[in-house]
Amino acid sequence: MYTFRRTLAAGLIALLALPTAAAAQQKASHLLGAKATPSQHESQPIGFYSRGCAAGNIELPETGPTWQAMRLSRNRNWGQPEMIDFLKDLSAYAATVGWKGLYIGDIGQPRGGPMVSGHASHQIGLDADIWMKPATNLRLSRRDRENISSVDVRSADQRSVNGNWTPAHAAILKRAAMDPRVDRIFVTPPVKVEFCKTASKRDAKWLQKIRPYWGHNYHFHVRLKCPKGARGCVTQTPTVKDLSKGGTGCDSTLTWWVTDMLDPPKTTAKPAKPAPKKRHPRDYTMKDLPGQCGAVLASR
Repeated sequence: MYTFRRTLAAGLIALLALPTAAAAQQKASHLLGAKATPSQHESQPIGFYSRGCAAGNIELPETGPTWQAMRLSRNRNWGQPEMIDFLKDLSAYAATVGWKGLYIGDIGQPRGGPMVSGHASHQIGLDADIWMKPATNLRLSRRDRENISSVDVRSADQRSVNGNWTPAHAAILKRAAMDPRVDRIFVTPPVKVEFCKTASKRDAKWLQKIRPYWGHNYHFHVRLKCPKGARGCVTQTPTVKDLSKGGTGCDSTLTWWVTDMLDPPKTTAKPAKPAPKKRHPRDYTMKDLPGQCGAVLASR
């Protein structure tokens, strides 16, 4: 295996060799997304979850004893070894609570980095989407995996879970949140509300990892902590231990997601000046990413 110290200079030279105009205009999502295989480096997450890349990603096999990777045409079933191990472990647990395993959505690209469509994160091999649809058939064809859809667990009024939500969902999410490798899990707000109905102080350590966020009614999104020794990995702040001073997260912030967020209070105040539009990661160039990503891109 090459080390970054040996190949960083080569990667930067390769980038500088691009025509100036092309280097300035070509997007990192196109450059890194065009790579069908991982870099020949030791595994290492580089940068932040939404601004980075991944060295030495490994592939989650398309099918395993308790999982299937979905939407294979995207080639996004790649992640850091810690993530691949986590998914195998959680899928094995799912097979003990009534499912045959898990349907795994996007993890990341072979070399991580911004994607031409979809996610802002999933860039360093430590994020993964897991379908809410119970895995009942682990012999799906590639065509099947392109065409079937997950299930929505959110009610029509977006304030509670619906009949698709089961005790198995709760058990799998709790198991994931209790894993020490996990930093946080993004879910549709009604799922957090459902958990909070039975929350207690003894649940705080894992329940605070369950975070309400937009667009997670068909899947849940697991984010792992930076692995020990991964010096180039930027951890997310605030960290889990900072949330609600050790509470469960079942507070006014959660209430907002199923009240004011859905039905904003009326106001007569003049509208605030719109904030400047933020750049989406898919518009980043390689200059916007950590320098080591040049070596990841240049690797054969």
